[in-house]
Amino acid sequence: MKQNRLGSSGIVVSEICLGTMTFGEQCDKQESFRILDRATDAGIDFIDTAEIYPVPPTVDKAGLTETWLGEWMQDKDRDSLIIATKIAGAAHGWFNPPVRGGKAALDGHNIRKALEGSLRRLKTDYIDLYQVHWPDHGMRTEDTLETLHDLVTEGKIRSIGTSNENCYGLMKSLWTSDTKNLKRYDTIQNNFSINNRRFEDELALACRKEQVSLLPYSPLAGGVLTGKYNDGKQPEGARFTQYLTGKARQRAMAARFINDKTLETTRRIIDIAKNFNLDVATLATAWSKQHDFVPSTIVGVSKLEHLDPILAAADLHLSEEILSEIDLVSKDIPYPMG
Repeated sequence: MKQNRLGSSGIVVSEICLGTMTFGEQCDKQESFRILDRATDAGIDFIDTAEIYPVPPTVDKAGLTETWLGEWMQDKDRDSLIIATKIAGAAHGWFNPPVRGGKAALDGHNIRKALEGSLRRLKTDYIDLYQVHWPDHGMRTEDTLETLHDLVTEGKIRSIGTSNENCYGLMKSLWTSDTKNLKRYDTIQNNFSINNRRFEDELALACRKEQVSLLPYSPLAGGVLTGKYNDGKQPEGARFTQYLTGKARQRAMAARFINDKTLETTRRIIDIAKNFNLDVATLATAWSKQHDFVPSTIVGVSKLEHLDPILAAADLHLSEEILSEIDLVSKDIPYPMG
């Protein structure tokens, strides 16, 4: 599988990354291990997790995904794997993560506590890519970056990244790093798919100019692009089937991913895939990884059988004809996710 560099770091990774947020919620340990084995056998060496996984996060399950991943890694060559994880964002924002007694923050105390927990659960002495799961624009940027810088210097992490960030926040962080001689973010992990192309508006240019790599998550738009929610379907056990009747925040997220515009976009993308004899999961993954600011696309599955169509994208380069047809859909239905 093709290898690409993360930002301007020394780390190179497979062009497909395995996300793990389903491990412990939508799939059990045995299935999770089978997915990990199949992914790595296919050439994936980049695995992404977080201290609050699985999703949706709960007090009793937070950290379970890291624990399972740590168990799976014990008979593997640790240096052959690139492991990414994340510290939860601030408790006083859009969501209160179920860690550190409901008082999570992005200061030095919390960063060190979070990292110690991740290292313990993953049974490793270093993290390759340590990311801020979501930002806190109300606090001093340097309070986060100074600690992350020190942890790189100490050898506990190799590279740093941010996630769910906007253009202001990314550029503010990079400016702070440059003016205070601190380590820079090499990556940004944001939602990016055919159903959500907002990253291309401003962040793509910032990433190109600043040598920051996008690690897209939800290239299948949370599974919506597979068509499994079209025609009113609500598949049993699917994430948004659960969210449609969940808490207010979950219902709002489900409405963003599943609405008339996203479902119509999905219908048209499926037609394009069929016309070119492609599985739509293969098409959507290939589209994501084919952007010049994307070194690796994060994919997640809850069943082993869902992985092979995604892996098929590794050897696929979409033609200009296919890309043009996808662009026409996006032009006709702009910003289906809002």
